[in-house]
Amino acid sequence: PIDAEEIIQPFHMCERYDGKGYPDGLKGDDIPIGAQVVALADEYDRLVMGRPNKKSVSHEQAVNMIKDRECGKFNPILVECFLEISDEIKARLQ
Repeated sequence: PIDAEEIIQPFHMCERYDGKGYPDGLKGDDIPIGAQVVALADEYDRLVMGRPNKKSVSHEQAVNMIKDRECGKFNPILVECFLEISDEIKARLQ
């Protein structure tokens, strides 16, 4: 079973796969996989849905930004999985 605290703690505390996050500077697989998945999903959502201070972008732009690491570095295996299902994600959002 996945411990929700393992997801929430590093996710909300802005840890990054490349170790440049905070507060603990966790890097790579030191960040629980659940938190890594949620961080990637949240980034995609932030990009396509926008935020009060930031305009949304198209699905294609969001996918490219994540792929090109314009919004932080994510686990490359998770990015590959995300890219493989990006068309399905787009179809479900329409």
